[in-house]
Amino acid sequence: MTTPNAYLLPRRSPACPLMKQYEKKLDAEGRPYLETSLPGLLLTRLPLLNKGTSFTWEEREAFGLMGLLPTHVSSLEEQVARSYANFKGFRTDLEKHVFLRALQDRSEVLFYALLDTHIEEMMPIIYTPTVAQAVEQFSRIYRYPRGLVVNPENIDRIDSLLESTPFPDVQLIVATDNEGILGIGDQGFGGLAICIGKLSLYTAAAGIDPAVTLPVELDVGTHRQDLLDDPLYLGVRMKRLEGQAYDDFIHRFVTALARRFPRVLLQWEDFSKQKAFDVLERYRDVVPSLNDDIQGTGAVVLAGLLAATRRSQLPLTQQTFVIHGAGAGGVGVARQIVRGLQLQGMSLEAARERIFLIDSKGLILKDRKGLEPYKRELAQDPARVAGWKPQGAIPSLLETVREAKVTALLGLSGQRGAFGEDVVRAVARNTPYPLVFALSNPTANSEAVPEDVYRWTDGKALVATGSPFPDVEWAGSLYPVGQGNNAFIFPGLGLGVLTCRARKVTDGMLTAASLALSEYVDVQRLAQGGLYPRMDRIRTASKQVALAVIRQAVKDGVSEASLPEDLEDHLEQHMWKPVFLPIRKGRGG
Repeated sequence: MTTPNAYLLPRRSPACPLMKQYEKKLDAEGRPYLETSLPGLLLTRLPLLNKGTSFTWEEREAFGLMGLLPTHVSSLEEQVARSYANFKGFRTDLEKHVFLRALQDRSEVLFYALLDTHIEEMMPIIYTPTVAQAVEQFSRIYRYPRGLVVNPENIDRIDSLLESTPFPDVQLIVATDNEGILGIGDQGFGGLAICIGKLSLYTAAAGIDPAVTLPVELDVGTHRQDLLDDPLYLGVRMKRLEGQAYDDFIHRFVTALARRFPRVLLQWEDFSKQKAFDVLERYRDVVPSLNDDIQGTGAVVLAGLLAATRRSQLPLTQQTFVIHGAGAGGVGVARQIVRGLQLQGMSLEAARERIFLIDSKGLILKDRKGLEPYKRELAQDPARVAGWKPQGAIPSLLETVREAKVTALLGLSGQRGAFGEDVVRAVARNTPYPLVFALSNPTANSEAVPEDVYRWTDGKALVATGSPFPDVEWAGSLYPVGQGNNAFIFPGLGLGVLTCRARKVTDGMLTAASLALSEYVDVQRLAQGGLYPRMDRIRTASKQVALAVIRQAVKDGVSEASLPEDLEDHLEQHMWKPVFLPIRKGRGG
Protein backbone atom coordinates (compact mmCIF):
# COMPACT_ATOMS: atom_id res chain seq x y z
CA MET A 1 0.00 0.00 0.00
CA THR A 2 1.56 3.29 -1.08
CA THR A 3 1.00 6.42 1.00
CA PRO A 4 -1.36 9.15 -0.24
CA ASN A 5 0.28 11.83 -2.34
CA ALA A 6 0.46 14.35 0.49
CA TYR A 7 2.80 17.31 0.22
CA LEU A 8 5.27 15.92 2.74
CA LEU A 9 5.82 12.61 0.95
CA PRO A 10 8.19 12.82 -2.02
CA ARG A 11 6.78 11.40 -5.24
CA ARG A 12 8.69 8.92 -7.36
CA SER A 13 10.11 10.07 -10.66
CA PRO A 14 12.00 8.27 -13.44
CA ALA A 15 14.24 11.34 -13.66
CA CYS A 16 15.88 10.43 -10.36
CA PRO A 17 17.58 7.02 -10.02
CA LEU A 18 17.67 7.32 -6.23
CA MET A 19 13.93 7.76 -5.96
CA LYS A 20 13.25 4.71 -8.13
CA GLN A 21 14.78 2.68 -5.30
CA TYR A 22 13.35 4.53 -2.27
CA GLU A 23 9.66 4.83 -1.51
CA LYS A 24 7.58 5.53 1.56
CA LYS A 25 4.68 3.11 2.02
CA LEU A 26 2.08 1.98 4.54
CA ASP A 27 1.75 -1.58 5.77
CA ALA A 28 -1.56 -3.42 6.18
CA GLU A 29 -2.13 -1.74 9.55
CA GLY A 30 -1.48 1.73 8.11
CA ARG A 31 1.98 2.12 9.66
CA PRO A 32 4.61 3.86 7.52
CA TYR A 33 7.82 2.18 6.41
CA LEU A 34 10.49 2.70 3.76
CA GLU A 35 11.06 0.30 0.91
CA THR A 36 14.35 0.38 -0.97
CA SER A 37 16.58 -1.72 -3.16
CA LEU A 38 19.68 0.27 -2.27
CA PRO A 39 22.64 -1.69 -0.83
CA GLY A 40 23.30 -1.39 2.89
CA LEU A 41 26.50 0.62 2.73
CA LEU A 42 24.77 3.21 0.54
CA LEU A 43 21.99 3.45 3.11
CA THR A 44 24.58 4.50 5.68
CA ARG A 45 25.78 7.27 3.34
CA LEU A 46 22.41 8.88 2.61
CA PRO A 47 21.31 11.36 5.32
CA LEU A 48 17.59 10.78 4.77
CA LEU A 49 17.92 7.00 5.13
CA ASN A 50 20.86 6.45 7.47
CA LYS A 51 19.90 5.08 10.89
CA GLY A 52 23.46 4.51 12.09
CA THR A 53 23.52 2.24 15.11
CA SER A 54 19.71 2.11 15.07
CA PHE A 55 19.51 -0.31 12.14
CA THR A 56 17.70 -3.33 13.59
CA TRP A 57 19.03 -6.90 13.39
CA GLU A 58 16.47 -7.64 10.69
CA GLU A 59 17.56 -4.61 8.67
CA ARG A 60 21.23 -5.45 9.10
CA GLU A 61 20.58 -8.97 7.84
CA ALA A 62 18.43 -7.84 4.91
CA PHE A 63 20.86 -5.18 3.70
CA GLY A 64 24.18 -6.88 4.32
CA LEU A 65 25.20 -4.72 7.26
CA MET A 66 26.10 -7.55 9.64
CA GLY A 67 29.53 -6.95 11.11
CA LEU A 68 29.72 -3.43 9.67
CA LEU A 69 28.07 -1.65 12.61
CA PRO A 70 28.63 -1.72 16.38
CA THR A 71 26.93 -4.65 18.10
CA HIS A 72 24.49 -2.64 20.20
CA VAL A 73 21.28 -1.56 18.46
CA SER A 74 20.70 1.96 19.75
CA SER A 75 17.39 3.69 20.21
CA LEU A 76 17.00 7.13 18.67
CA GLU A 77 16.95 8.55 22.20
CA GLU A 78 20.35 6.99 22.91
CA GLN A 79 21.75 8.48 19.72
CA VAL A 80 20.37 11.89 20.68
CA ALA A 81 22.01 11.64 24.12
CA ARG A 82 25.35 10.67 22.57
CA SER A 83 25.16 13.49 20.03
CA TYR A 84 24.24 16.04 22.68
CA ALA A 85 27.25 15.03 24.76
CA ASN A 86 29.42 15.58 21.69
CA PHE A 87 27.77 18.94 21.06
CA LYS A 88 28.50 20.12 24.60
CA GLY A 89 32.16 19.22 24.16
CA PHE A 90 32.76 21.96 21.59
CA ARG A 91 34.04 25.26 22.88
CA THR A 92 32.81 27.90 20.41
CA ASP A 93 29.44 28.47 18.79
CA LEU A 94 30.98 28.13 15.33
CA GLU A 95 32.45 24.73 16.25
CA LYS A 96 29.00 23.68 17.46
CA HIS A 97 27.47 24.90 14.20
CA VAL A 98 29.95 22.86 12.16
CA PHE A 99 29.20 19.79 14.29
CA LEU A 100 25.45 20.13 13.80
CA ARG A 101 25.81 20.59 10.06
CA ALA A 102 28.02 17.49 9.87
CA LEU A 103 25.41 15.58 11.87
CA GLN A 104 22.70 16.68 9.45
CA ASP A 105 24.83 15.47 6.55
CA ARG A 106 25.10 12.08 8.26
CA SER A 107 21.51 11.59 9.47
CA GLU A 108 18.62 14.00 8.96
CA VAL A 109 16.43 12.18 11.48
CA LEU A 110 19.05 12.28 14.22
CA PHE A 111 19.83 15.94 13.51
CA TYR A 112 16.19 16.99 13.81
CA ALA A 113 15.53 14.76 16.82
CA LEU A 114 18.45 16.43 18.60
CA LEU A 115 17.23 19.86 17.53
CA ASP A 116 13.70 19.10 18.67
CA THR A 117 14.97 18.07 22.11
CA HIS A 118 17.16 21.15 22.57
CA ILE A 119 15.55 23.72 20.27
CA GLU A 120 15.99 26.74 22.54
CA GLU A 121 19.70 26.03 23.01
CA MET A 122 20.44 25.12 19.40
CA MET A 123 18.34 27.61 17.44
CA PRO A 124 20.97 30.36 17.87
CA ILE A 125 23.62 27.89 16.72
CA ILE A 126 22.02 26.69 13.48
CA TYR A 127 20.68 30.14 12.63
CA THR A 128 21.10 33.67 13.95
CA PRO A 129 23.41 34.81 15.35
CA THR A 130 25.96 32.00 14.73
CA VAL A 131 25.02 31.51 11.08
CA ALA A 132 26.60 34.90 10.35
CA GLN A 133 29.99 33.43 11.31
CA ALA A 134 29.27 30.33 9.24
CA VAL A 135 28.54 32.51 6.22
CA GLU A 136 31.79 34.42 6.61
CA GLN A 137 33.80 31.20 7.05
CA PHE A 138 31.83 29.07 4.59
CA SER A 139 34.67 28.39 2.17
CA ARG A 140 36.77 27.16 5.09
CA ILE A 141 34.23 25.03 6.92
CA TYR A 142 32.64 23.46 3.83
CA ARG A 143 32.28 19.69 4.25
CA TYR A 144 29.55 18.13 2.13
CA PRO A 145 27.50 19.08 -0.95
CA ARG A 146 24.00 20.30 -0.13
CA GLY A 147 21.78 22.23 -2.49
CA LEU A 148 21.89 23.44 -6.08
CA VAL A 149 24.48 25.90 -7.38
CA VAL A 150 23.46 28.04 -10.36
CA ASN A 151 25.99 30.44 -11.87
CA PRO A 152 26.62 32.29 -15.15
CA GLU A 153 28.66 29.34 -16.39
CA ASN A 154 25.86 26.77 -16.04
CA ILE A 155 22.67 28.84 -16.42
CA ASP A 156 22.40 27.59 -20.02
CA ARG A 157 21.83 24.12 -18.54
CA ILE A 158 19.30 25.19 -15.92
CA ASP A 159 16.64 22.70 -17.05
CA SER A 160 19.00 19.75 -16.69
CA LEU A 161 20.28 21.12 -13.36
CA LEU A 162 16.74 21.13 -12.00
CA GLU A 163 16.25 17.57 -13.28
CA SER A 164 19.30 16.42 -11.32
CA THR A 165 18.11 17.47 -7.86
CA PRO A 166 18.54 14.63 -5.32
CA PHE A 167 14.77 14.24 -4.86
CA PRO A 168 12.27 14.98 -7.61
CA ASP A 169 9.35 16.44 -5.69
CA VAL A 170 10.86 19.75 -4.63
CA GLN A 171 8.15 21.89 -3.05
CA LEU A 172 10.15 24.46 -1.09
CA ILE A 173 13.23 26.38 -2.21
CA VAL A 174 15.24 29.03 -0.40
CA ALA A 175 17.42 30.90 -2.90
CA THR A 176 19.94 33.68 -2.35
CA ASP A 177 22.19 35.84 -4.50
CA ASN A 178 24.31 36.54 -1.38
CA GLU A 179 24.32 40.33 -1.66
CA GLY A 180 22.40 41.39 1.46
CA ILE A 181 23.28 38.72 4.02
CA LEU A 182 21.88 39.55 7.48
CA GLY A 183 23.61 42.73 8.60
CA ILE A 184 26.95 41.85 7.03
CA GLY A 185 26.29 42.51 3.34
CA ASP A 186 27.87 40.86 0.30
CA GLN A 187 29.27 37.47 1.33
CA GLY A 188 29.69 35.80 -2.03
CA PHE A 189 29.22 32.04 -2.09
CA GLY A 190 28.90 31.89 1.71
CA GLY A 191 25.25 32.89 1.55
CA LEU A 192 24.39 29.25 0.87
CA ALA A 193 24.71 28.70 4.63
CA ILE A 194 21.70 30.98 5.13
CA CYS A 195 19.57 28.91 2.76
CA ILE A 196 20.55 25.67 4.49
CA GLY A 197 19.80 27.20 7.89
CA LYS A 198 16.43 28.56 6.83
CA LEU A 199 15.32 25.21 5.46
CA SER A 200 16.40 23.53 8.70
CA LEU A 201 13.98 25.83 10.50
CA TYR A 202 11.15 25.03 8.10
CA THR A 203 11.56 21.39 9.11
CA ALA A 204 12.31 21.84 12.81
CA ALA A 205 9.62 24.45 13.43
CA ALA A 206 6.87 23.37 11.05
CA GLY A 207 7.48 19.74 10.17
CA ILE A 208 8.13 20.19 6.47
CA ASP A 209 9.75 17.03 5.11
CA PRO A 210 13.42 17.74 4.34
CA ALA A 211 13.06 15.56 1.23
CA VAL A 212 10.92 18.24 -0.45
CA THR A 213 13.29 21.13 0.29
CA LEU A 214 16.18 22.52 -1.73
CA PRO A 215 18.67 25.31 -0.94
CA VAL A 216 19.74 27.21 -4.06
CA GLU A 217 22.89 29.28 -4.46
CA LEU A 218 22.56 31.89 -7.21
CA ASP A 219 26.28 32.48 -7.54
CA VAL A 220 26.35 35.66 -9.61
CA GLY A 221 29.75 36.82 -8.35
CA THR A 222 30.83 39.23 -5.64
CA HIS A 223 32.11 42.77 -5.37
CA ARG A 224 34.32 41.71 -2.44
CA GLN A 225 37.87 41.78 -3.76
CA ASP A 226 39.16 40.01 -0.64
CA LEU A 227 36.94 37.04 -1.47
CA LEU A 228 37.99 37.02 -5.11
CA ASP A 229 41.63 37.00 -4.00
CA ASP A 230 41.13 34.24 -1.40
CA PRO A 231 42.61 30.97 -2.76
CA LEU A 232 40.06 28.97 -0.72
CA TYR A 233 37.02 30.88 -2.00
CA LEU A 234 34.46 28.43 -3.43
CA GLY A 235 32.38 30.78 -5.56
CA VAL A 236 32.67 31.94 -9.15
CA ARG A 237 35.54 34.42 -9.41
CA MET A 238 33.97 37.43 -11.07
CA LYS A 239 32.39 40.74 -10.19
CA ARG A 240 28.67 40.59 -9.59
CA LEU A 241 26.29 40.51 -12.50
CA GLU A 242 24.39 43.78 -12.61
CA GLY A 243 21.72 45.45 -14.72
CA GLN A 244 20.21 43.56 -17.64
CA ALA A 245 22.65 40.65 -17.31
CA TYR A 246 21.50 40.09 -13.73
CA ASP A 247 17.82 40.42 -14.63
CA ASP A 248 18.21 37.93 -17.49
CA PHE A 249 19.94 35.44 -15.19
CA ILE A 250 17.16 35.60 -12.58
CA HIS A 251 14.49 35.37 -15.28
CA ARG A 252 16.00 32.24 -16.78
CA PHE A 253 16.20 30.63 -13.35
CA VAL A 254 12.59 31.40 -12.40
CA THR A 255 11.05 30.43 -15.73
CA ALA A 256 12.89 27.11 -15.69
CA LEU A 257 11.81 26.57 -12.09
CA ALA A 258 8.19 27.24 -13.02
CA ARG A 259 8.42 24.62 -15.76
CA ARG A 260 9.96 21.97 -13.52
CA PHE A 261 8.18 22.70 -10.23
CA PRO A 262 5.16 24.94 -11.01
CA ARG A 263 3.81 24.92 -7.45
CA VAL A 264 7.11 25.26 -5.61
CA LEU A 265 7.19 27.86 -2.83
CA LEU A 266 10.19 30.05 -3.60
CA GLN A 267 11.66 32.07 -0.75
CA TRP A 268 13.96 34.84 -1.92
CA GLU A 269 16.63 35.23 0.74
CA ASP A 270 18.95 38.15 1.49
CA PHE A 271 18.75 40.01 -1.79
CA SER A 272 19.86 43.61 -1.45
CA LYS A 273 17.36 46.44 -1.08
CA GLN A 274 15.90 47.42 -4.47
CA LYS A 275 16.61 44.02 -6.01
CA ALA A 276 14.68 42.35 -3.20
CA PHE A 277 11.56 44.38 -3.98
CA ASP A 278 11.91 44.16 -7.76
CA VAL A 279 12.40 40.39 -7.86
CA LEU A 280 9.52 39.71 -5.48
CA GLU A 281 7.06 41.89 -7.38
CA ARG A 282 8.18 40.56 -10.75
CA TYR A 283 7.80 36.87 -9.93
CA ARG A 284 5.25 36.50 -7.12
CA ASP A 285 2.61 35.56 -9.71
CA VAL A 286 4.94 33.24 -11.66
CA VAL A 287 5.55 30.88 -8.75
CA PRO A 288 4.32 31.26 -5.16
CA SER A 289 6.96 33.62 -3.75
CA LEU A 290 8.02 34.96 -0.39
CA ASN A 291 10.76 37.35 0.61
CA ASP A 292 11.39 36.70 4.27
CA ASP A 293 13.48 39.85 4.72
CA ILE A 294 10.57 42.00 3.53
CA GLN A 295 7.43 40.03 4.33
CA GLY A 296 8.55 37.70 7.10
CA THR A 297 10.22 40.51 9.03
CA GLY A 298 7.17 42.71 8.58
CA ALA A 299 4.83 39.98 9.74
CA VAL A 300 6.81 39.06 12.84
CA VAL A 301 7.19 42.71 13.90
CA LEU A 302 3.48 43.38 13.43
CA ALA A 303 2.78 40.31 15.57
CA GLY A 304 4.96 41.72 18.35
CA LEU A 305 3.29 45.12 18.12
CA LEU A 306 -0.16 43.55 18.30
CA ALA A 307 0.92 41.53 21.33
CA ALA A 308 2.17 44.77 22.89
CA THR A 309 -1.26 46.34 22.41
CA ARG A 310 -2.78 43.42 24.31
CA ARG A 311 -0.38 44.16 27.17
CA SER A 312 -0.75 47.96 27.18
CA GLN A 313 -4.42 48.14 26.15
CA LEU A 314 -3.36 50.93 23.79
CA PRO A 315 -4.45 50.11 20.22
CA LEU A 316 -2.11 50.25 17.27
CA THR A 317 -3.89 53.39 16.08
CA GLN A 318 -2.61 55.28 19.14
CA GLN A 319 1.03 54.56 18.31
CA THR A 320 3.53 56.58 16.30
CA PHE A 321 6.49 54.69 14.88
CA VAL A 322 10.10 55.34 14.03
CA ILE A 323 11.73 52.68 11.89
CA HIS A 324 15.50 53.10 12.04
CA GLY A 325 16.83 51.32 8.98
CA ALA A 326 15.23 51.56 5.55
CA GLY A 327 16.47 48.43 3.82
CA ALA A 328 14.29 45.52 2.76
CA GLY A 329 13.43 44.68 6.37
CA GLY A 330 12.63 48.23 7.45
CA VAL A 331 10.36 48.95 4.51
CA GLY A 332 8.76 45.51 4.88
CA VAL A 333 7.97 46.31 8.51
CA ALA A 334 6.50 49.68 7.54
CA ARG A 335 4.25 48.09 4.92
CA GLN A 336 2.97 45.49 7.34
CA ILE A 337 2.28 48.12 10.03
CA VAL A 338 0.30 50.09 7.47
CA ARG A 339 -1.84 47.00 6.83
CA GLY A 340 -2.32 46.54 10.56
CA LEU A 341 -3.44 50.14 10.97
CA GLN A 342 -5.82 49.81 8.04
CA LEU A 343 -7.38 46.74 9.65
CA GLN A 344 -8.09 48.92 12.68
CA GLY A 345 -9.87 51.52 10.56
CA MET A 346 -7.22 53.99 9.42
CA SER A 347 -6.93 55.16 5.83
CA LEU A 348 -3.84 54.32 3.80
CA GLU A 349 -2.66 57.93 3.87
CA ALA A 350 -3.22 58.34 7.62
CA ALA A 351 -1.44 55.05 8.34
CA ARG A 352 1.63 56.06 6.35
CA GLU A 353 1.77 59.37 8.18
CA ARG A 354 2.21 57.47 11.47
CA ILE A 355 5.51 55.97 10.31
CA PHE A 356 8.80 57.89 10.24
CA LEU A 357 11.43 56.02 8.25
CA ILE A 358 15.08 56.85 8.91
CA ASP A 359 18.08 55.69 6.92
CA SER A 360 21.78 56.57 6.96
CA LYS A 361 20.96 60.06 5.62
CA GLY A 362 18.31 60.80 8.22
CA LEU A 363 14.54 61.10 8.08
CA ILE A 364 13.24 60.20 4.62
CA LEU A 365 11.34 63.09 3.04
CA LYS A 366 9.54 63.25 -0.29
CA ASP A 367 11.80 65.99 -1.65
CA ARG A 368 15.03 64.03 -1.20
CA LYS A 369 17.00 63.85 -4.43
CA GLY A 370 17.79 60.37 -5.73
CA LEU A 371 15.34 58.66 -3.37
CA GLU A 372 15.18 54.93 -4.08
CA PRO A 373 11.83 53.82 -5.56
CA TYR A 374 11.02 51.35 -2.77
CA LYS A 375 11.24 54.12 -0.15
CA ARG A 376 8.99 56.66 -1.87
CA GLU A 377 5.65 55.37 -0.60
CA LEU A 378 6.80 55.92 3.00
CA ALA A 379 8.56 59.27 2.64
CA GLN A 380 7.12 62.07 4.76
CA ASP A 381 5.89 65.39 3.43
CA PRO A 382 8.52 68.08 4.19
CA ALA A 383 5.70 70.33 5.40
CA ARG A 384 5.21 68.03 8.40
CA VAL A 385 8.71 68.73 9.69
CA ALA A 386 8.97 72.37 8.63
CA GLY A 387 9.11 73.66 12.18
CA TRP A 388 11.45 71.02 13.56
CA LYS A 389 14.74 72.30 12.12
CA PRO A 390 16.10 75.20 10.11
CA GLN A 391 14.82 75.02 6.54
CA GLY A 392 16.63 72.36 4.54
CA ALA A 393 18.09 70.54 7.56
CA ILE A 394 17.25 66.85 8.07
CA PRO A 395 15.89 65.89 11.52
CA SER A 396 17.93 63.39 13.49
CA LEU A 397 16.57 60.28 15.19
CA LEU A 398 16.31 62.07 18.54
CA GLU A 399 14.64 65.13 17.03
CA THR A 400 12.14 62.94 15.20
CA VAL A 401 11.26 61.09 18.41
CA ARG A 402 10.71 64.35 20.27
CA GLU A 403 8.83 66.29 17.61
CA ALA A 404 6.65 63.47 16.27
CA LYS A 405 5.83 62.18 19.77
CA VAL A 406 7.06 58.73 18.83
CA THR A 407 5.87 55.83 21.01
CA ALA A 408 7.54 52.91 19.23
CA LEU A 409 11.20 52.51 18.24
CA LEU A 410 11.87 49.79 15.69
CA GLY A 411 15.51 49.11 14.89
CA LEU A 412 16.57 47.41 11.66
CA SER A 413 19.66 49.48 10.98
CA GLY A 414 22.44 47.07 11.88
CA GLN A 415 23.94 49.92 13.94
CA ARG A 416 25.01 48.81 17.38
CA GLY A 417 23.80 51.11 20.14
CA ALA A 418 21.75 53.35 17.83
CA PHE A 419 19.02 53.53 20.50
CA GLY A 420 20.98 55.37 23.17
CA GLU A 421 19.75 56.53 26.54
CA ASP A 422 18.65 59.95 25.28
CA VAL A 423 16.53 58.43 22.51
CA VAL A 424 14.91 55.77 24.69
CA ARG A 425 14.13 58.23 27.49
CA ALA A 426 12.58 60.58 24.93
CA VAL A 427 10.22 57.82 23.79
CA ALA A 428 9.34 57.04 27.41
CA ARG A 429 8.22 60.64 27.88
CA ASN A 430 5.66 60.19 25.09
CA THR A 431 3.86 57.09 26.38
CA PRO A 432 3.36 54.99 29.52
CA TYR A 433 4.46 51.90 27.56
CA PRO A 434 7.41 52.70 25.28
CA LEU A 435 7.93 50.02 22.64
CA VAL A 436 11.58 49.30 21.88
CA PHE A 437 12.32 46.64 19.28
CA ALA A 438 16.08 46.27 18.68
CA LEU A 439 15.83 43.81 15.82
CA SER A 440 19.18 43.88 14.04
CA ASN A 441 21.21 40.68 13.73
CA PRO A 442 23.61 39.37 14.75
CA THR A 443 23.69 40.20 18.47
CA ALA A 444 26.66 42.54 18.10
CA ASN A 445 24.57 44.78 15.81
CA SER A 446 21.59 45.18 18.15
CA GLU A 447 20.44 48.80 18.49
CA ALA A 448 20.12 48.44 22.26
CA VAL A 449 20.67 45.99 25.10
CA PRO A 450 17.42 45.02 26.87
CA GLU A 451 18.86 45.51 30.35
CA ASP A 452 19.72 49.12 29.50
CA VAL A 453 16.27 49.78 28.05
CA TYR A 454 14.52 48.54 31.20
CA ARG A 455 16.83 50.65 33.34
CA TRP A 456 16.31 53.81 31.27
CA THR A 457 12.51 53.41 31.33
CA ASP A 458 12.10 52.27 34.95
CA GLY A 459 10.90 48.89 33.71
CA LYS A 460 8.02 50.34 31.67
CA ALA A 461 9.28 49.45 28.21
CA LEU A 462 7.97 46.56 26.17
CA VAL A 463 11.09 45.12 24.56
CA ALA A 464 11.84 42.73 21.73
CA THR A 465 15.11 41.81 20.02
CA GLY A 466 16.15 40.11 16.81
CA SER A 467 18.80 37.88 18.34
CA PRO A 468 18.42 35.98 21.62
CA PHE A 469 19.12 37.86 24.85
CA PRO A 470 18.82 36.50 28.40
CA ASP A 471 15.85 37.48 30.53
CA VAL A 472 16.43 40.62 32.58
CA GLU A 473 16.15 41.00 36.36
CA TRP A 474 15.30 44.55 37.31
CA ALA A 475 13.85 46.01 40.50
CA GLY A 476 12.94 42.58 41.83
CA SER A 477 11.10 41.47 38.70
CA LEU A 478 12.07 39.12 35.88
CA TYR A 479 11.42 40.38 32.37
CA PRO A 480 11.44 37.76 29.58
CA VAL A 481 13.00 39.23 26.44
CA GLY A 482 10.88 38.23 23.47
CA GLN A 483 12.82 37.37 20.35
CA GLY A 484 11.22 38.77 17.20
CA ASN A 485 12.66 35.96 15.15
CA ASN A 486 11.24 35.44 11.67
CA ALA A 487 11.27 31.73 12.47
CA PHE A 488 7.98 32.33 14.27
CA ILE A 489 6.44 33.27 10.91
CA PHE A 490 8.02 31.75 7.81
CA PRO A 491 7.93 28.03 8.75
CA GLY A 492 4.22 28.16 9.59
CA LEU A 493 3.55 30.27 6.53
CA GLY A 494 5.34 27.71 4.38
CA LEU A 495 3.45 24.83 5.98
CA GLY A 496 0.18 26.59 5.29
CA VAL A 497 1.04 27.40 1.68
CA LEU A 498 2.14 23.83 0.91
CA THR A 499 -0.79 22.21 2.68
CA CYS A 500 -3.44 24.20 0.80
CA ARG A 501 -1.36 24.32 -2.40
CA ALA A 502 -1.74 28.09 -2.62
CA ARG A 503 -0.92 29.48 -6.03
CA LYS A 504 0.18 32.79 -4.48
CA VAL A 505 1.24 34.21 -1.13
CA THR A 506 -1.19 37.09 -0.60
CA ASP A 507 -0.80 40.11 1.65
CA GLY A 508 -3.80 38.87 3.58
CA MET A 509 -2.07 35.58 4.35
CA LEU A 510 0.88 37.47 5.86
CA THR A 511 -1.39 39.60 8.03
CA ALA A 512 -3.27 36.48 9.13
CA ALA A 513 0.07 34.98 10.19
CA SER A 514 0.81 38.09 12.28
CA LEU A 515 -2.56 37.97 14.01
CA ALA A 516 -2.23 34.27 14.78
CA LEU A 517 1.24 34.66 16.29
CA SER A 518 0.21 37.66 18.40
CA GLU A 519 -2.75 35.74 19.80
CA TYR A 520 -0.60 32.71 20.60
CA VAL A 521 1.43 34.57 23.26
CA ASP A 522 -0.06 33.41 26.56
CA VAL A 523 -1.46 35.83 29.12
CA GLN A 524 1.11 35.05 31.82
CA ARG A 525 4.08 35.66 29.54
CA LEU A 526 2.46 38.82 28.20
CA ALA A 527 1.92 40.13 31.74
CA GLN A 528 5.67 39.82 32.32
CA GLY A 529 6.39 41.77 29.13
CA GLY A 530 7.22 38.87 26.80
CA LEU A 531 5.89 39.76 23.34
CA TYR A 532 6.74 36.51 21.58
CA PRO A 533 6.36 32.85 22.59
CA ARG A 534 9.21 30.93 24.14
CA MET A 535 11.38 29.30 21.52
CA ASP A 536 10.52 25.83 22.79
CA ARG A 537 6.90 26.51 21.75
CA ILE A 538 7.81 27.27 18.16
CA ARG A 539 6.35 24.10 16.66
CA THR A 540 2.90 24.63 18.13
CA ALA A 541 3.11 28.34 17.27
CA SER A 542 3.93 27.44 13.68
CA LYS A 543 0.90 25.18 13.50
CA GLN A 544 -1.36 28.05 14.59
CA VAL A 545 0.23 30.31 11.99
CA ALA A 546 -0.28 27.64 9.31
CA LEU A 547 -3.96 27.23 10.21
CA ALA A 548 -4.53 30.98 9.91
CA VAL A 549 -2.66 31.12 6.60
CA ILE A 550 -4.71 28.27 5.13
CA ARG A 551 -8.01 29.83 6.16
CA GLN A 552 -6.98 33.16 4.68
CA ALA A 553 -5.81 31.49 1.46
CA VAL A 554 -9.27 29.96 1.12
CA LYS A 555 -10.86 33.40 1.70
CA ASP A 556 -8.53 34.97 -0.86
CA GLY A 557 -9.38 32.31 -3.42
CA VAL A 558 -5.81 31.06 -3.91
CA SER A 559 -6.10 27.64 -2.24
CA GLU A 560 -6.18 24.73 -4.70
CA ALA A 561 -6.28 21.78 -2.29
CA SER A 562 -9.29 19.86 -1.07
CA LEU A 563 -9.19 20.38 2.70
CA PRO A 564 -10.96 18.39 5.45
CA GLU A 565 -13.15 19.98 8.11
CA ASP A 566 -10.77 19.01 10.92
CA LEU A 567 -7.92 21.09 9.56
CA GLU A 568 -5.88 21.07 12.77
CA ASP A 569 -5.76 17.28 12.94
CA HIS A 570 -4.99 17.18 9.21
CA LEU A 571 -2.00 19.47 9.75
CA GLU A 572 -0.72 17.47 12.70
CA GLN A 573 -0.93 14.23 10.74
CA HIS A 574 0.99 15.74 7.83
CA MET A 575 3.83 17.35 9.77
CA TRP A 576 7.06 15.39 9.33
CA LYS A 577 8.51 14.06 12.57
CA PRO A 578 12.09 12.92 13.19
CA VAL A 579 11.63 9.19 13.77
CA PHE A 580 13.46 6.19 12.33
CA LEU A 581 11.00 4.25 10.17
CA PRO A 582 11.42 0.53 9.48
CA ILE A 583 13.26 -0.15 6.22
CA ARG A 584 12.33 -3.13 4.08
CA LYS A 585 14.11 -4.68 1.13
CA GLY A 586 12.45 -3.94 -2.18
CA ARG A 587 12.73 -5.73 -5.47
CA GLY A 588 15.92 -5.35 -7.44
CA GLY A 589 18.15 -5.08 -4.36
